[in-house]
Amino acid sequence: MSVSGQTWAAKPPRLRLRIRGAVQGVGFRPYVHGLATRHRLGGFVANDADGVVIEVEGADVASFVEALPRQAPPLARIDDIAVETIAAEASADFRINASISGRVTTRIVPDAAACPACLAELFDPASRFHLYPFVNCTHCGPRFTIAERLPYDRATTAMKRFPMCEACRADYEEPTGRRFHAEAISCPRCGPRLSHEIDDIAAALADGRIVAIKGLGGYQLLCDARDEQAVQRLRARKQRDGKPFAVMVASAAAATDIAELNAAERALLEHVARPIVLVNSRHAVAPSVAPGLAKVGVMLPVAPLHHLIFHALGARGGKSAWALVCTSANPSGEPLLTDNDEALAGLADIADLIVTHDRDIVIRADDSVVTMMAGVPRFVRRARGYVPEPIRLAHAIPPVLAVGAHLKATVTVTRGDEAFVSQHLGDLDTAQAIRFFEETIDHLTSILDVEPVAVAHDLHPDMASTRFAQARGLPTLPVQHHHAHAASVMAEHGLTGAALALVLDGYGHGSDGGAWGGELLSCDGPRFARLGHFAPLKMPGGDRAAREPWRMAAAVLHDIGRRDEIGSRFAAQPQARQLSMLLDRPDGPATTSAGRLFDAVAGLLGISTIQSYEGEAAMKLEALVREPAILQRGWTIVDGVLSLRPLLAHLAAHDRDAADAASLFHGTLAAACVDWIAAASRATGIGTVVLAGGCFLNAHLTEQIVRGCRAVGLDPLLPRQLPPNDGGLSLGQAWVAGLKLTQTNMMPGGIV
Repeated sequence: MSVSGQTWAAKPPRLRLRIRGAVQGVGFRPYVHGLATRHRLGGFVANDADGVVIEVEGADVASFVEALPRQAPPLARIDDIAVETIAAEASADFRINASISGRVTTRIVPDAAACPACLAELFDPASRFHLYPFVNCTHCGPRFTIAERLPYDRATTAMKRFPMCEACRADYEEPTGRRFHAEAISCPRCGPRLSHEIDDIAAALADGRIVAIKGLGGYQLLCDARDEQAVQRLRARKQRDGKPFAVMVASAAAATDIAELNAAERALLEHVARPIVLVNSRHAVAPSVAPGLAKVGVMLPVAPLHHLIFHALGARGGKSAWALVCTSANPSGEPLLTDNDEALAGLADIADLIVTHDRDIVIRADDSVVTMMAGVPRFVRRARGYVPEPIRLAHAIPPVLAVGAHLKATVTVTRGDEAFVSQHLGDLDTAQAIRFFEETIDHLTSILDVEPVAVAHDLHPDMASTRFAQARGLPTLPVQHHHAHAASVMAEHGLTGAALALVLDGYGHGSDGGAWGGELLSCDGPRFARLGHFAPLKMPGGDRAAREPWRMAAAVLHDIGRRDEIGSRFAAQPQARQLSMLLDRPDGPATTSAGRLFDAVAGLLGISTIQSYEGEAAMKLEALVREPAILQRGWTIVDGVLSLRPLLAHLAAHDRDAADAASLFHGTLAAACVDWIAAASRATGIGTVVLAGGCFLNAHLTEQIVRGCRAVGLDPLLPRQLPPNDGGLSLGQAWVAGLKLTQTNMMPGGIV
């Protein structure tokens, strides 16, 4: 945050302050009103297109300006304060004026969990908000998910259909109150209403039934997380075979019953964003919640409705601490449901009880997922609670729309030196998913008042996002997948010079048309060079091999000269004996993918032969690791190509305990990668290395590589504001495209 502007005398005639940042919808105007009143200043405060404008005059303006950033409301984020001296108007009082319209350059804050003051009122029989599931104030509640456009006023949100009652109007207009200009204020007399009683919801959950509720960013499915039959029914109805569910508990103390929590993880759980936090499981919930995994996703109540449900369950007794599966309510492969009619129709075969309410969700946002890794929080999925906080760039670039890839899609819109990365959109596999993708682009560009001059997209020609970019009617800029991964990390760290990049993921369309995925790059501005890659492995059956790890294991056996074992090792697979002939073909598809290497080892060890969700094999392999170990001479590096063939041959030849084998694989792979990076650093003279790609969600691999890089004098950088997987890809696309446009002087309005 910076303060810029003119110096002024001890008693200037009048000051105008322009505040940029997340200062709308957070109680900033009432805060300024109170601060100015305490300093006995005259003037006004108002929302405008840039953020907030303040004019003050009086003897104590200097103290006011000094105090302004230090005492701001908890949800406010001040980027800078510009100060100028203007002519005095002899104002004796201080007012909150109506919003000033114009081209928007401000932003809105993310949704925030119910604050302690509102929760106290929620359970206070003397409060008019007693047991009201939509209680909120300027410090908490929905923001982004109910905002249609900026400036953030009630008339531009989903609350515009609920006229305030007399009591709410009085709170809204009381300058000393917590709800002064709280745009989402409502009460049982004038606000939204639930379709069902809380006791009915609790009774259904206690009876082992599945309940759908309308949350802040979309519908959620709940059931008793300790009831194995209920969890299995949810899996069957939702068609979600093995992918883990998150678990909601009433408090951080209750979370310790089902998971091991350190202080940092507890702080993450209690963060105002209320993300799902991946922590070591105590395996105290139903086995089907997170089958075969060492970690469980835990979250705390977000909305007052969640608190009311736990309160009602607690009143029923029977369990010391309730734990509820809490997962997005959507048919398999489709986006999160937000519309009441669509939910009633789409969830009828999944939920036993569907709880709606009449406050619209303007933009859907799934729960965010975070984990502690290498000592700091890392995103697995960035959505509700964090979006639309921007990422500050090293410098301004032209306005760009970047449309990401196909899996874990996000989009990014840039505005000056800010990049706004959308919430997690899911995979673009269905018409509904693509419609959500397009709606998000329209909403983000509208709420930011940005007209992109170009669209950045993945190099793959057949992705839905690529086709969308090419049909947009704007100049298009393709960005290679792994270059975008690397550029994403460079953008969020403000790197403008050269860096090495180790990108480990499942698949990306290479510059040569091949299937890349284990890449060592050098990046400098909008350019990159491929310094090396993993030794290619055959992918028998093409994309099918990504879903069936036994096929990648068969490819390893073929590669190390043990092709005759394929039929016997995988006798349960009908096509195993024919696979050798497929692998004999010299023209078969091959990949340098790190993700497929994890699949191959999981298949060799019998940990996972068929995957029910993306990353299942790698996650189950990671769950077995005790302490990473290193097989000496377990790899080779020739002309930039890293081969793990000696390690793979060792694993195939020795009947080891699966945990020992998984530990050896992780440790050796990490050591090999450090050796590879160090050699590239010596050759190029570059000491900074960015680490990106979905494999860096693996804590053991990540921590070993980070530690190894530091030990040899390198500076490793991981993403912190975005996930390392494809959820961060659109930022990298936008940054590369913006740099290219800057070089050609592309500015709003065309080429200049």
